[in-house]
Amino acid sequence: MTTEKVDVLLVGGGAMSATLGTLLRRLDPSLQITLVERLDHVAHESTDGWNNAGTGHAGYCELNYTPQTADGDVEIDRALSINANFEISLQLWSYLVREGGLPEPKNFINTTPHLSFVWGEDNVEFLRRRHEKLSAHHLFKEMEYSEDPAVLEQWMPLVMKDRDPSEKVAATRIAHGTDVDFGSLARNMVKNLQNDDNFTLCLNHEVNDFDHAKDGSWHVRVKDRKSGKSKTIQANFVFLGAGGGALPLLQASGIDEADGYGGFPVSGQWLVCKDPEIVAQHSAKVYGKAAIGAPPMSVPHLDTRIINGEPALLFGPFAGFTMKFLKSGSKFDLLKSVSVSNLMPMMDVGFNNMDLTKYLISEVRQSHKERVGTLRGYYPACKAGDWTLARAGQRVQIIKKDASGRGKLEFGTELVAAKDGSLAALLGASPGASVAVQAMIEVLERCFPEKMASGWDKRLKEMIPSYGESLKNDAELLGCIRSEVLSTLKIGE
Repeated sequence: MTTEKVDVLLVGGGAMSATLGTLLRRLDPSLQITLVERLDHVAHESTDGWNNAGTGHAGYCELNYTPQTADGDVEIDRALSINANFEISLQLWSYLVREGGLPEPKNFINTTPHLSFVWGEDNVEFLRRRHEKLSAHHLFKEMEYSEDPAVLEQWMPLVMKDRDPSEKVAATRIAHGTDVDFGSLARNMVKNLQNDDNFTLCLNHEVNDFDHAKDGSWHVRVKDRKSGKSKTIQANFVFLGAGGGALPLLQASGIDEADGYGGFPVSGQWLVCKDPEIVAQHSAKVYGKAAIGAPPMSVPHLDTRIINGEPALLFGPFAGFTMKFLKSGSKFDLLKSVSVSNLMPMMDVGFNNMDLTKYLISEVRQSHKERVGTLRGYYPACKAGDWTLARAGQRVQIIKKDASGRGKLEFGTELVAAKDGSLAALLGASPGASVAVQAMIEVLERCFPEKMASGWDKRLKEMIPSYGESLKNDAELLGCIRSEVLSTLKIGE
């Protein structure tokens, strides 16, 4: 069996690995980097345009990022953090466009206003309060609010068409919201990396085993799925950015930090309309409130999408239960992930979330008529024949131990890293690819602290001007950076 030596091994060809590879290449061009992807193309699983919402998640429209408290108040801290982190992603993409590392912005990002829309007195009062708190902060100062049907009709004609005029409605709007084709973004990043002689892309290659050597390096066994031949890649650092597939890989690594982690897989489906006359009437991402019992990532939304240059309307997602961790995975993924260390946490989560499981199964069993019925809450005049069902990507929510050692279900993302910094994995889902840059900066800070302290931090600040400072606390800094970034990426034009 042949052995190849590299400095960095990236596992999984999605947005996370593409972002980390891009940062590392610019921080130290001498690094030997290899990316292995089990499919025959990069960014065809969770990162692919049809497998995610395509929302540049900034907390503008996603109501699940601003939960309502028992006393009727609205918590905004998570929305502020997500917004600031998305601004970091925009800074890197802007830098790459200027430097020629990414193509014209329209190839991966397009202006699409972000709206939150609700109906009913209680929901309107919640949205009004949400707007008051968010718009008072400089990150959200451009947020508009209206209960006027005439204004709402201008913002979202399809949503207001044939709606009961007596119904109490309200919406907020950020005009510089975005639709991001993360698949195209990641593929262009990898394409640019391939121009470097120190970068190697291995498609149709699957990781089978890990061995942590005494010298601190990793010996990773990789199999070519076409030829059946195997080889060993010796790497000083390994990053597991394989979406839903990251958990079993993390478990296979055997690092102590992986103990207790499990996964709760969730599938999804979209209703899709490609009729150009209908698509042309809607230019926004309109998010509503999740149904009672629904997981946070299943918040319904009617979206303008531009995927691989083709416009469409998507509504959903309709969540579902699955045993797979990847769209192209195995129905035994969940069972194979159970271990001695995570058995009890997973049993706790399963027992305490029976209602969620039942909800997911009921979503899968819905008829087309029932799904269209849900769509009519956002598009009353829709016709069932204009919409078809499409599969979205798989998501694996994190299961981990809480402070008491019991299991709890997490709906965010989390970085798990070996104590010696030689291996790291990103687990979880939302907000996912939108905050990939901040997530990969965390990888750099935790796994390459000496490099960061000896010059990488200064180079990083050239790419991301706000690095080391707080966009949440510095309104003047945000104003300067946001203005330049929106101009470079042609957002809001």
